Amino acid sequence: MSVPASPQEAPVPQSPVPGNPVTVRECTEEYLLYLSSVRGLSDNTVTGYRKDLEHLALTVGADSEIASLTAEDLRGCIAALSRRKYAVTSINRFVAAVRGLFAYCRKFQYIQSNAALELKTLRAPSRLPVFMTQQEVDKLCSQPARQELLWAARDRAIFELLYSSGCRVGELASLKLQDSSDGWQSAVVRGKGRKDRRVYFAADAREALSAYLAERRERFPAGMPGGARPVHSLFVSQKGLPLSAHGIWYIVSRYSGPEGTRRPVSPHAFRHTFATAMLNGGADIRVVQELLGHSSISTTQRYTHITTERLKEVYNQSFPHSGKKDER
Repeated sequence: MSVPASPQEAPVPQSPVPGNPVTVRECTEEYLLYLSSVRGLSDNTVTGYRKDLEHLALTVGADSEIASLTAEDLRGCIAALSRRKYAVTSINRFVAAVRGLFAYCRKFQYIQSNAALELKTLRAPSRLPVFMTQQEVDKLCSQPARQELLWAARDRAIFELLYSSGCRVGELASLKLQDSSDGWQSAVVRGKGRKDRRVYFAADAREALSAYLAERRERFPAGMPGGARPVHSLFVSQKGLPLSAHGIWYIVSRYSGPEGTRRPVSPHAFRHTFATAMLNGGADIRVVQELLGHSSISTTQRYTHITTERLKEVYNQSFPHSGKKDER
């Protein structure tokens, strides 16, 4: 497996020729290339940076000299996002992207001062991750067989694997048929920062996956339709093509929407539910951190707040002196 080059090994960009200004567009493209090739960030993450920096280019002008931009110019971009009713989290993500771009440009002397250092992030309201109860998970996993909206065997296998592994949707979409050597008791996925980790699949997930793979072999005995070439992706569309992360989002939305459980959730809700179930079951937080692929323990600690809030809820509902008024 190839190891991404470290920043020291990457070719150092040359300082711009005096009198030949470096534009916002040029610096952005070089910075995005650096993020993907040197930092090893995922395609989805780089795409997010690109969208935020496109807003910068649109507001100040893509051909503007990046060295000429002031903190006031950058604040104007934030004000434009606020007028368009962007969420606080989206605005803060834009600030992070601009800070990263300007830090890169300062490091390689494309600018002499860093105007982005004066930007402040907005205080976001505290929000707990959305998760499902065990009953809600069971209900959602049973929907494919009951509703037959798309491909029942495949869709149930997707839900079961998401829940029992804690995989991100992109990690599940990138799984290949050859990624497991132990009968799908576990598999190695590549997470954020191109870091590999092992995830595990429970008996229900393996059973659902076995049923799906049997149906897949019947539908597509030669791989792609027409026998063009084999498709190695674990999950495929009804046309036999690799199923994308967006495809999995669509499948979850169909079964959790008006046609299904009527409690809309995203694929990430399975990941939150997995983490919560592990901690409620007594798993060590460091183990959960490893299973989720979190680089920082503070990210995993969010789920301890969920369990605490749940305990408070049960206490307030159950204890006779919890403050409820006697309705007799």
